[in-house]
Amino acid sequence: MIRFENVTVTYDGVDTPSVADVTMTVPEGELVLLVGPSGVGKSTLLGTVSGLVPHFTGGTLRGRVTVAGRDTRTHKPRELADVVGTVGQDPLSHFVTDTVEDELAYGMESLGLAPDVMRRRVEETLDLLGLAELRDRPIATLSGGQQQRVAIGSVLTPHPKVLVLDEPTSALDPAAAEEVLAVLQRLVHDLGTTVLMAEHRLERVVQYADQVVLLPEPGAAPVVGAPAEVMAVSPVFPPVVGLGRLTGWSPLPLTVRDARRRAAGLRERLADAPAQEPVRAASLPPAAPASRRPPKARRFTLRGLVTASAAKSRAEERAPATSEPVDGPVAVASSLAVRRGRVEALRRVGLTVEPGETIALMGRNGAGKSTLLSAFVGLVEPSSGSVRVGGAVPHRTEPRDLIRRVGLVPQEPRDLLYADTVSGECAAADQDAGAEPGRCRALVSELIPGIADEVHPRDLSEGQRLALALAVVLTARPPLLLLDEPTRGLDYAAKARLVTVLRGLAAEGHAIVLATHDVELAAELAHRVVILAEGEVVADGPTADVVVSSPAFAPQITKVLAPLRWLTLGQVRTALGDAR
Repeated sequence: MIRFENVTVTYDGVDTPSVADVTMTVPEGELVLLVGPSGVGKSTLLGTVSGLVPHFTGGTLRGRVTVAGRDTRTHKPRELADVVGTVGQDPLSHFVTDTVEDELAYGMESLGLAPDVMRRRVEETLDLLGLAELRDRPIATLSGGQQQRVAIGSVLTPHPKVLVLDEPTSALDPAAAEEVLAVLQRLVHDLGTTVLMAEHRLERVVQYADQVVLLPEPGAAPVVGAPAEVMAVSPVFPPVVGLGRLTGWSPLPLTVRDARRRAAGLRERLADAPAQEPVRAASLPPAAPASRRPPKARRFTLRGLVTASAAKSRAEERAPATSEPVDGPVAVASSLAVRRGRVEALRRVGLTVEPGETIALMGRNGAGKSTLLSAFVGLVEPSSGSVRVGGAVPHRTEPRDLIRRVGLVPQEPRDLLYADTVSGECAAADQDAGAEPGRCRALVSELIPGIADEVHPRDLSEGQRLALALAVVLTARPPLLLLDEPTRGLDYAAKARLVTVLRGLAAEGHAIVLATHDVELAAELAHRVVILAEGEVVADGPTADVVVSSPAFAPQITKVLAPLRWLTLGQVRTALGDAR
């Protein structure tokens, strides 16, 4: 169905190719998973299938890609639309219409399908993806995960022969991700649809793959094979595979079920060993930036907050973004309620955030996680109740004052990026934060090495762009750091580096609140887990207490070793090392 013949893609101004000399075949009716570290060219390779590379992105494509016999060099994306459905990493860039139902119908309208066929397929897709209750909602009012499901649904309705999906579960909660993957399985097995998918959260998808294609590093030849064979040599692998590698199980388990069947002896060895859990660094004041030059208030958290105060002179907007010692809670929400139009996004939420504490906000898509973060930075005004951050009321506090108390990395990293190069972005971040030159650039290199100074932020992969946005906010070292889906687009190595950085900040007394569907990140990093449902707090407690008893939010290691309270592969590795 898809054939790559000596495919090499090189972008203008870049010396080395993004992908080089790729030759492989994706058979009809198979789900093929594309894996590899961030920045190795996975999105580029997917783009060659739909014709977006090079017709839309530019660059030079050498070799040949054919889909159902059509050469993508000579067929533009619109000439492949009846065969290939594509969902990229950013669903917002995918939408054409304003409402959910119209978006699901748009692709079929473009292909000239009959109205009765369109109506039937829209209803089928609404049911398949759990979108029926959202059919009349404006897309702009949906959560990131809901938008992701709409984007997937919009390419399913035309019934393409090939689906190309780039990080399709990255913004989905665990239950929604399982629903989407079940739909893809049904398409592959029942309808013979061919699916080519890139995904970093391998714990969700690797067991569903017929083949795995590993891109080990930029420009390297792909490694193609059965999932267990490729995972044995892959630099990126899910925790359950890591557990199999650690214990020497062969063949490697790909699912929790397979691992549990072999883990009886391991559970006995670990039964009397204590699982080391994250310890909060209490009452340590955050360190102040080394330099106290007054920064320009060029950015706060989102462009909207900056433009809200644009009428003020630059001289008035300048204020030192120093991290002040915190006495008492960093942030407090009391009986907080927020309405977004007809939707009550938050109801009676109470949350206290202490210095040195890392809290994971979890819950299904649309539960109110992003709204709560927005309330902490003043992007939304409470309908009732109150929010205080560092003693200030966020929505009544000027951005130049609020940046000394809180920083937010939103779901869309581009909202924070303004400069034309990575080096320019980092230089501006250092100046804004009053930090010594080079701090932001060092953070970028620490999170994802190898990003060139002269690259434009829009030319980075999703994971690289997120790392840059994280570095921009982390440069100011705010007492309260808010992260919305911080591991979206990050591979396991980049995620581990992020955990190291955030642990260091927490140890210095910075408070961190992250909204995430990444249960592995929460297990690795969080002291507390707060679960939201329908805008209300339904669970709040130490990470192990909450996730061990939750089938939806338990990490893979917990599921394998339950009822023991083990959360991460690192805990098991340490315990086994001590036992030896």
